Amino acid sequence: MDMDLSVELIHATVQLEQPLGDGTRTVGTGFLISETGPDGRPRTILVTAHHVLQKMPGPDARIGYRISNADGSWSYSPQPLRIRDRGGRELWTHHPSRDVAAIAITAPPEFAKAAIPADYLAADDTFSRYDVGAGDEMMALGFPRGLAANQAGFPILRSGRVASYPVAPAKIFPTFLLDFSVFPGNSGGPVFMSAQGKRRAGAEAESGRFIAGLLTQQVELNNERLEIGIVTHAKYIRETISLVQNPMAPVTLAAQSVVTGAKAASAEEAAAPN
Repeated sequence: MDMDLSVELIHATVQLEQPLGDGTRTVGTGFLISETGPDGRPRTILVTAHHVLQKMPGPDARIGYRISNADGSWSYSPQPLRIRDRGGRELWTHHPSRDVAAIAITAPPEFAKAAIPADYLAADDTFSRYDVGAGDEMMALGFPRGLAANQAGFPILRSGRVASYPVAPAKIFPTFLLDFSVFPGNSGGPVFMSAQGKRRAGAEAESGRFIAGLLTQQVELNNERLEIGIVTHAKYIRETISLVQNPMAPVTLAAQSVVTGAKAASAEEAAAPN
C-alpha cells in the first residue's frame, strides 16, 4: 500500500477530551488503527497513552471526529466515547509494562476508512532494517494544550530528531528520546517516519514509512522544560492491540526505563477552555 503517511495519519489522528465540569477539559491525543477482529472482519482500534484515559475521571470521553462538507470545508464534530462501564471498570486495554492503551471503537465510515493498517506499526526489526538511529528526523502529531491546527480540529504536525542512542532493540530500549517541544495534550500522539528510508550499508535504499511509536512523556529538570519527548516503541502498540483481541496474548515485560526528570505530557495538566 503506497501512501503519504503524513497526510494519512493527520486524518487518522483525533483529539480526546473530557469536560471537567468547571469550564475546563482534559485533553489528549489518539490515533486510529485498522486490524482484523476475532470474527475475521475489519475493525477500528483507538490507540493512545494509558495515562490519557486513566486521568479522565468520568465514564465518557469525547473523540474529535471531523466531517467533510460538500463545499470542501470541514466541521469539527466530537462524539461520545464510553471508556468506563457503570461500575467504573476501565473498558480499554493497556499494556502491563508500558504506557500504551487501545480500545475497539465504532467509528463513522469515513474515519474507519482513514484508520492506518496495523502493518504500518514498526516491528521488532524495523529500526535495524532501516538503520534508524540518533539524528534521524521523525514527525509527530498532537494537540498541545488542546490546540488544533484549525477550527476543523486537525492535529498539529511537528518534527524532531532522534536524541538518544541506542534506540533498539525495543525489548532492551523500550523508549527513545525525540528532540522537540512537548506539551500537555501531546500524549498518545503518533511518532512516525515518512521519508526515504535508509538501509544497512550495502543494501538498496527503499521507502521507509512507518509508525515508530507514540509520545508518552516530556523531560523536565528543576521544573524547566527541556524540549525533549519520550517515545514508546510501536512494538508495545502491537502487543496492546493483540491484548484487545486476546487478553492472554504474549507480551514483552520490558524493564521500566528511567529518565531523570521524565514527566508525563499528561492530559491531567491539559486544562483548556471549552
